[in-house]
Parts: sequence; C-alpha cells; structure tokens
Amino acid sequence: MFDTHELGRRPGALQRLSRTVEAPGPPAVFGIDGVIGVPEGAPVELDLRLESVMEGVLVTGTARAAAEGECVRCLEPLRHEVAADFQEMFTYPDADDRGRSHAVEPVDDAEDEDTLFLEDGLFDLEPVLRDAVVLALPMQPVCRESCAGLCSECGVRLDENPDHHHDAVDIRWAALQGLAETVQDGEKDNMGGAEAGVDEKQEK
Repeated sequence: MFDTHELGRRPGALQRLSRTVEAPGPPAVFGIDGVIGVPEGAPVELDLRLESVMEGVLVTGTARAAAEGECVRCLEPLRHEVAADFQEMFTYPDADDRGRSHAVEPVDDAEDEDTLFLEDGLFDLEPVLRDAVVLALPMQPVCRESCAGLCSECGVRLDENPDHHHDAVDIRWAALQGLAETVQDGEKDNMGGAEAGVDEKQEK
C-alpha cells in the first residue's frame, strides 16, 4: 500500500518516490506461468511520480526487476532484466457537497468495475505492477538471438555441436532400402547353405 496523505488533494501537487518491494507469490505472480517471471520475493525497484488531479491521484512509474525463465530453443535457464513503464489513475471515492467521502455503490458497468479507487488515502499498486511486468516480458524468451536450439531428432545442443547432423533418408526410398537389406540377408543365408552342401559332398 502507498500513502497519498502527504501529497494532499490540491490539483497539481507532485510527489516522487523510490522504493524497493518484494515480488509477490502465487496467485499474483509477476510473469507468464511456466515460461518466464520474477521469482517470489525477488526485489522490484520502483520509481514513482504521484500527481494530484481533480479526480484522484495519477501514478506514473517504472518497475525494474530480474526475471528468470527457460530458453524456448535450447531449454537452458536464462535471466532477463525487465523495465516496465506504467500509468494508472486512482480515483477518489465519491464525495458529497461538504467534501466528505462516502462508500461507492457497487455498479455493473464494466468501465466502472475497472476503476481503481483510493481507500483512506491509500492505493494498492500490485495489480498494476503485475499487468505492466507481464506485458514487458518476452512471450518467447531466448538465451540469445543466435541460439541454434536442439536437434529435433536426438536433442543435442547445436551451439555446442555446430557440425552435428543426421543423414537424411528419402521416405520414398526407405521401404525399398529395407527390402534390399532383406534380400541381401536372404542371399547370404542361401549362400551359406550352398557352401555347407558342397562341404558335405566333398567329405563323402
């Protein structure tokens, strides 16, 4: 939670904050499940600019953190530095003619449901940070752009074995190749039988 009481409600008032927070754990994970994300408890550095406006407090900032994941090509662990920019309006609860805040009635309108409100001068930045960090992360993370990945047939890392290859066999000839090998094996068996017969005759 961040406190805006020091900022006040005078439109145009500004406040700058720098703070380090810990990345939350499930279910509010800062990342893409199973691909890449900021580990639970990892430091997230925030640079914030709070501006008082008529409707509430406009929060602009940048979140910096180190995300961890797995290369989609070679499956090796990787580390990715992420910087996520964001801007969000936190609205004052509705006020009566005397300027006193009162509870906001639940509404069905989708736009109003997405509105974030200040509660007793406090605002929760976690959902905003989560969305910003996720959008800043790569959907297909790689350890480096030149990563050659793994061999599709045996799984060997191609970066470590640049000359690795498999002899390609045309599937149209695969059946004939198998038939030829069978014929050769049969001929060998026949030749072996014939030689045995000759040996027997010679012995007689």
